[in-house]
Amino acid sequence: MEWSSERLRVHSKYPFRIARPGGSVSGRNVDRVIVRCLHDGTIGMGEASPVPYYGETLDTVEHVVQQLNRDASLIGDDLYAVSEIVRRLVDRFDQHRAAVSAIDAALHDWIGQKLGIPVWRLLGLSMRNVPATSMSIGLDEPEVMVERVREASGFSALKIKVGTDRDEETLALIREAVPEAKLRLDVNEGWTPDEALDRIEALSRFSPEFIEQPIPAGHLDDLRRIHEQSPIPIYADEDVVCPEDILRLQGCVSGVNIKLVKCGGIREALRMIHLSRAADLKIMLGCMAETSLGIAAAVSISSLVDLVDLDGHLLLSDEPFGALTLDGDRVLCHDAPGFGLSVRPDL
Repeated sequence: MEWSSERLRVHSKYPFRIARPGGSVSGRNVDRVIVRCLHDGTIGMGEASPVPYYGETLDTVEHVVQQLNRDASLIGDDLYAVSEIVRRLVDRFDQHRAAVSAIDAALHDWIGQKLGIPVWRLLGLSMRNVPATSMSIGLDEPEVMVERVREASGFSALKIKVGTDRDEETLALIREAVPEAKLRLDVNEGWTPDEALDRIEALSRFSPEFIEQPIPAGHLDDLRRIHEQSPIPIYADEDVVCPEDILRLQGCVSGVNIKLVKCGGIREALRMIHLSRAADLKIMLGCMAETSLGIAAAVSISSLVDLVDLDGHLLLSDEPFGALTLDGDRVLCHDAPGFGLSVRPDL
């Protein structure tokens, strides 16, 4: 068994900004790590999207992958025992879950290819009940954001990045351009706890579906107060990283944004989905700006959630893998073994 990694730079169609620093896109450069597992003549692949906000980099991902070749006990001798493998990796690399997510994906891709079935069938799931994805609109000048909204006319839901002093101006223009669209507002911690309710009240006239992460993570008492008084449902993103966060958020929000790159991959995300159902929380499955390899892992389990924000590959100008299809505004996996990758020749 051999594990390897390779850096990959792709590019977003447009500069993509959010309200807080520490995003994973620099200008239009999107730097990722492709992780490969070679065993028994088959290669499984996964994608790591390290986010500086969580203290992860390309270097930290590569370091974790190197450890797999140095310490065979981390993977063991049974590649089908994915849950056990992921638990060992999380115990060892708790602060490097983007890397664990890529390893988790590579294992699922390898098994799917060996068994001749797509990962979603391997998990006993379906593509029939996958919700439509939203399309993300990054922060920019109001007129530019409206132009991006018009370009996304085929999507019934738009995830609008907010958190600036021009939010009301921007949303007024957007609502005029797309009066029927569902608007999901993502603040990315852009407001203080003291101003959040006033901001929410001001934006409520645009009838948003929900407000995501209005205040900095870690202020759960404030988040609970805002949730209880807000006329708009509140979702958590930066406050929800791993399964242990779910029960802490019960009563603080209406829903959670689960991202494989944050939690450590498919197996950890499944744990979070089950916990969220038990806590009566709505579930959105989200992503970073990723290629279709990274997004395919999330799409494989997207039939289990309420809302989907899996458009990361659609934001790229040079998406290399072709692992997904777009049916209207629904992102779907192929009916091919593993993640069904069609890798560009130069990769």
